[in-house]
Amino acid sequence: MTVGKEILAHPTRTNNRPLNMSIPPPEITPLTGFARRLVEYQLLSPEQAQDAFDQSLKAVPSFVTYLLEKKLVSNCRYLAMAIAEEFDLPVVDIESIDLNPDTLKRIDEKLTRKHQALPIFERGNCLFIAMSDPTNQPALDEIKLHTKMDTEAVVVEEDKLAKVIERVFEVGGDLDIVLVDEDAEAKAGADDEREAAEAAIVRFVNKILSDAIKMGASDLHFEPYEKFYRVRFRVDGILQVVANPPVGLSRQLAARLKIMARLDVSERRLPQHGFMKIEYGRGSVDFRISIMPTRFGEKVVLRILDGSAYNLNIEILGYEPEQKQLYLEALRNPYGMIIVTGPRNSGKTVSLYTGINILNQEGVNISIVEDQIEIDLPGVNQVEVNEKTGLTFAKALKEFLCQDPDIILIGEIKDLETGRLAIEAAARDHLVLSTLYTNDAPATLTRLLDMGIPPFAIADAVNLITAQRLCRRLCTCKIEHQDIPDDILLREGFKTEDLERRAKGQWKLYTKHPNGCERCNKLGYKGRVGVYQVMPISEAMKRLIMGGGNTIAFANQAALEGIADLRQSGLKKVMDGFTSLEEINRVVY
Repeated sequence: MTVGKEILAHPTRTNNRPLNMSIPPPEITPLTGFARRLVEYQLLSPEQAQDAFDQSLKAVPSFVTYLLEKKLVSNCRYLAMAIAEEFDLPVVDIESIDLNPDTLKRIDEKLTRKHQALPIFERGNCLFIAMSDPTNQPALDEIKLHTKMDTEAVVVEEDKLAKVIERVFEVGGDLDIVLVDEDAEAKAGADDEREAAEAAIVRFVNKILSDAIKMGASDLHFEPYEKFYRVRFRVDGILQVVANPPVGLSRQLAARLKIMARLDVSERRLPQHGFMKIEYGRGSVDFRISIMPTRFGEKVVLRILDGSAYNLNIEILGYEPEQKQLYLEALRNPYGMIIVTGPRNSGKTVSLYTGINILNQEGVNISIVEDQIEIDLPGVNQVEVNEKTGLTFAKALKEFLCQDPDIILIGEIKDLETGRLAIEAAARDHLVLSTLYTNDAPATLTRLLDMGIPPFAIADAVNLITAQRLCRRLCTCKIEHQDIPDDILLREGFKTEDLERRAKGQWKLYTKHPNGCERCNKLGYKGRVGVYQVMPISEAMKRLIMGGGNTIAFANQAALEGIADLRQSGLKKVMDGFTSLEEINRVVY
């Protein structure tokens, strides 16, 4: 059987075997077939496997069914891999694929729940069925009879399959009444039907917004495509599908969100932007909304602007002690410039606002200009850029300088004029904080030079540059990663002395639990922690700047001064048990 490689992975063609798996010699156990494979995978002891096999002969149609019903194997991921390898079937991570609503409708809810079988892909007249028990041939036969299509089993993890099935029918059950016939107006009770449909849309959107807040999402994506519609949340920096409403609801969902944001419901050809507020708990939560016309409808992105969700405590940001000290020393300077750099969603705003929060005292005049204000700071003058009225970063900065500021925060240095004004302000008895989009601290100096800012001005004004990333924090259900060879760890950037310390048990290498837990929503990660490169501008660095140095020269000088780069700081977080090597490889190249 051949299935699109973008969806399915075959266990015999991928190295999916658990790292700590060891295969005992054949003479250790007389078990054969799948029971023996479970022992080899260390999922059951020989005694457990033999007892389960004997019991299955009396109780249920198959050994696999018995294992699943009795939940004798707790590691659903490795069990799925073992089943797939034993029966030479593909295995798929069902949570990582986009489900086509038209394919899902091939089987009704009753049949899906009866057999815990979900249609996920079709090719020609063949329907591929996600099952945790592919040995359940009667289920495949019944689905074949029902759909009049050939059926092929695809192995998935039992817990993930159950969760996806619940998600599919939770959404579908609430929205089925919205799909009204075109002739509905001619039918009796059309008004009641229309009101019920609108109420269902309202309930669905309210639930999505509520779930996003509960899960700590930063963004919500409502996305229409030709044959399916999906809703995704960005949680801890990663997008995940949370709902697949019928594709025919694209307009209704976009219209409901427009109404909530007081936007033009009739405009579907041009982008729209706005804000909305919902009551939640004992307070309210603000959302920034962006609507973009796409080929198959309007994509709507909501950004949660919950300032109360940000903890502006420097102790929890993830700075190493020496990095925190360098940042605090730079904040204590009465003038000069602090630049925080990194990609979008890397925590730059929180780092800057944490610094401003430390400096926010009654005797200090602080002014901030940003594209959009996401965090309210009482006692601080906050201004939003408005391109339509001509209020740019540069214009706001000029006006700030007329209002006797002590400290200025500029959301981003976007152009030469803003950069020049910021540098001049920092050199003239003002403490200036701002951001740039560069890969690391040394590259920031090169970027400023490339913008056309004179080298002497940069050397005179800039005190500190911080580069940062956010990586997901391992949940408490993390497990130890034991069997990675030292030569691989050396290639990843660990030092020989690090490995010697590991051999002595002074630190452990952890990875996420394959099944996660309830606390982390089965993801293995909960929350995020910062990874930093904190580079003060030393006298030697100033001389390099004045000499027209480049990024490589600046990076070499930083290394000579003992400044840890992002990779080194990330590996320190791994050794401290905060995150995994896989996660550091994702966020730090």
